[in-house]
Amino acid sequence: METKKNSVPTNTVTRKLTDLDTPTGNIYESVVIIAKRANQIASEVKQELTRKLADFSSTSDSLEETFENREQIEISRYYERLPKPTLVATEEFLEGQVYFREQPGEGNAEA
Repeated sequence: METKKNSVPTNTVTRKLTDLDTPTGNIYESVVIIAKRANQIASEVKQELTRKLADFSSTSDSLEETFENREQIEISRYYERLPKPTLVATEEFLEGQVYFREQPGEGNAEA
């Protein structure tokens, strides 16, 4: 997942609606698929960050530990600079990297 994040812009990009609705035929289905994928990405990033920060947890916090823990601050800054999950999900969707299927009888897609 690290390599994909490097190619994703960190700023908002204007998209054509026709580009977004081409894979599904419906803009609303495309938005739902992108939203579901963005939630998956956000969950993965949160779990990864929680695992990394768990190493720094201690039962007692002292004032010195708060100011001296530069590595924890650097990890937090790294995750703050990552592109937002919606940008990553949109890029994956437009590149055809998101698998989705239509629900039988309903006509809407599931990511």
